[in-house]
Amino acid sequence: MHNRKDKSMTATQTSNKVVSRNEWLKARMAHLEAEKELTRRRDELCRQRRELPWEKVPENYVFQGPNGPESLGDLFAGRSQLMIYHFMLGPDWEEGCKSCSFLADHFDATQIHLAHRDVTFAAISRAPMPRIQAFQKRMGWAFHWVSAFANTFNRDFGVQFKKEELADEVNYNYGRRRFGAEEAPGLSVFYKNPAGDIFHTYSTYGRGLDSLVGTYQFLDLAPKGRDEDGLAFSMSWVRHHDRYGDDYVVDPAADYQKPREIGACCNGEARDR
Repeated sequence: MHNRKDKSMTATQTSNKVVSRNEWLKARMAHLEAEKELTRRRDELCRQRRELPWEKVPENYVFQGPNGPESLGDLFAGRSQLMIYHFMLGPDWEEGCKSCSFLADHFDATQIHLAHRDVTFAAISRAPMPRIQAFQKRMGWAFHWVSAFANTFNRDFGVQFKKEELADEVNYNYGRRRFGAEEAPGLSVFYKNPAGDIFHTYSTYGRGLDSLVGTYQFLDLAPKGRDEDGLAFSMSWVRHHDRYGDDYVVDPAADYQKPREIGACCNGEARDR
């Protein structure tokens, strides 16, 4: 077992009271009522989400898949519901976003279960297909992943910006805000009726993606929680799963860092070509 100093792993300090069994049980039962109320509220919110209006998708976008062109309709793979994760892997990026990769580590295991609820899952990035395949192989993932390099799908669904737009606020997550990269994360959901018409039913961004992260659900039950308090960028502790090592240290002052672009120097500026 490695002997690590706690400060290299965590920022949260615990200061909980230690009480008798009866006091512990009383506090736990009170908290259980709050948990049950949250469950009821979440169930109601999900019901309301299912009743939201839909919008028809006017364009049957064509993507580049591992075996050639695939339309948006093709991505349903014979099912009526489609969930698409907008994965941050830009056309010139050396690798995928660490945070998106953290989410993607949870995707493969759920595929078989989603399929038996009439749901197909796919990821879409703007990187060319060969770069997607290379990164996917490195990560050991098997979920379906296609390239939107030649269409406007990601921009149309609010997760892609032009470099010049980043000097000001951009429209992301249904509001104007600053954003640090041309690519953004999100999840978009679609329905296809028997006639083949496709409808956009839902999209979520930012913290709306938390529910996709099983690791966070575990951490929320741990004494130190997600242990992100005091971090300038809450997910700065995250690494690609093949990049955790004995030298792992969290810098609480580290901000979000966009992956380097192909041909970029250490300072992030492009080399002369």
